[in-house]
Formats: sequence, structure tokens, C-alpha cells
Amino acid sequence: MVELETRELAYFLAVADELHFGRAAVRLSIAQPALSKAIQRIEARLGVPLFVRSSRHVELTPAGEALREHGRHALNAVSAAVRSARRAGDTEARLRLVLKPGGDAGLLSEILAAYALQPHARRVDILFSGPADRTDFLQDGRADVGLLFAPFDDLNGLAHETLFTEDRVAIVPSGHRLAGRPAARMSDLAGETLPRWKGIPGGDGAGPEVADVVQLLDMIKVGRMIGVLPRSLVQPVPAGLTCVPVTDAPPSRLVLAWNEQDRRPLVASFVAAAIEVTSGSSGTRGKQGDR
Repeated sequence: MVELETRELAYFLAVADELHFGRAAVRLSIAQPALSKAIQRIEARLGVPLFVRSSRHVELTPAGEALREHGRHALNAVSAAVRSARRAGDTEARLRLVLKPGGDAGLLSEILAAYALQPHARRVDILFSGPADRTDFLQDGRADVGLLFAPFDDLNGLAHETLFTEDRVAIVPSGHRLAGRPAARMSDLAGETLPRWKGIPGGDGAGPEVADVVQLLDMIKVGRMIGVLPRSLVQPVPAGLTCVPVTDAPPSRLVLAWNEQDRRPLVASFVAAAIEVTSGSSGTRGKQGDR
């Protein structure tokens, strides 16, 4: 038996977000008395209070906190399922690929060329993400496949194949104390200012916030910080900067990921093309998959 309809869950989440019945009613474009009665019906059906109400204050109960956390995931999952169903029935659907700017290790052109030869190939729309939301694009259905960096991106709930494994480098100004070294260790970076990546709580450092690699490199050039990145994200190395391999930093893997429930031929064909391109190269490309 379904305890809550998606419409009722949307009503609850609006009040939980606003903590104000009037603002939530405006957001939902319904009358406030109707919203209040809907919340009362939900509470009666569940048998627990979801809100503590007073004339001036609304707050969530522990039961309300739990429903907000899990209810948002449930509503997102329903929305993603609807989008997936519509796309599965759309014979003209394009393949949507998400990646960070420059985050393809130089492989994208080869992969697209190989994909164009696949029997189920479609036109590819390329979407650019922020520092840490590529997983969100895949899980909520905005993208079909994505190029992610492990272990930095969350791969939970995603099928994935490792395309390329590389070392990480410290990016420093050419006059920096580490610039002349053939290699460094993480301990050599002690005391250095590292960036705070926008949208990533508890990121690397406590330095100025940056939203992308371009901003990071600009800040390094003027001596405000240093950075540690997969080598491919700083190729070619900009003038005035030096890359120093960090020998004990965990390696970075460029990963092709997709929703593990998505078995459409246009996605499988893209995965096959990417594996074909990378498995045919030597060195660190074509490492074992993680399907």
C-alpha cells in the first residue's frame, strides 16, 4: 500500500523547506488552508506529527526530519524514472555526456569518432558541470553518461569503467621552492595554501575558493596558493607554472560512468566505443573496468 502520493510528498517538502505555510502555499500555487489540511491528512495517515506549529514558528519534528531526508530522494527518483521512461521511448533521443571542462584526458575526440561508427549511435550533446556535480547529473537523469574522476567523484549507484589512470601533480609558480624538484611527497606540501573547491564541503584546503581549474591556475600564477590535480587537467602546462609529480598521492582514474539501471543501446554503444579506444592504447590507459 502506498502511504503517500507524490503530490502529497511535494506539499510536505515545500513546507519543510520554507518552514512557513504561507510561503510554501505561494510556492505551490495553492491556498494556504488547503495546504494545512493536506499536511494534517498526511500526519493522520502516518500516525506521527511532522511539524511543531505555533502562531509565529514552524519547525520539523524528528519524524519530519526523517521524512524530509528520505522523501526528497524518493521524489527525485520518481522524477528520474519518468524522464528515463520518456527517453527510453524516444527513438530520436540524443546521448547526453557530462564532464568538467578539460576533463577528458584528451580522449573525447577519439571516443566520439569510435561511437559514430556504432550501430546505435546518436548525436551527442556535451554538458559541462561544476567541480563536483557530475554524479548528480547522472543520478537525476540530466545526463546519460559522464566522465568522472575517481576517487574524487561519488560512484555509488553508478556503473563505471576505468578509461585512464594517471599520477597527480603539484602545480606551483615557476619560482616556488618545489619547482626545481623532479618529484615531491605530500609531506613536502605541509604549510602550503591549498584551494577550497566550490560545492565540495571539507575540500582540500582553507585557501581562497575556486570553482574550476582555470580559476585555480590563475590564483597559482599570482602566488595565492598551490594545487594538486590529475596531470591531464594541466596539459599543456601554462606559462609561469611548473608541475611536480607527487609520488605518494593516490593515483587518479578517469572513469566513464552511467546509471546502473540504464541499459539502453545508445548508452551501451557509447561504453563499448570508449572501451575500444582506451583498451587499444598502451601505458596506463585501458586499466581493468569496474562494472
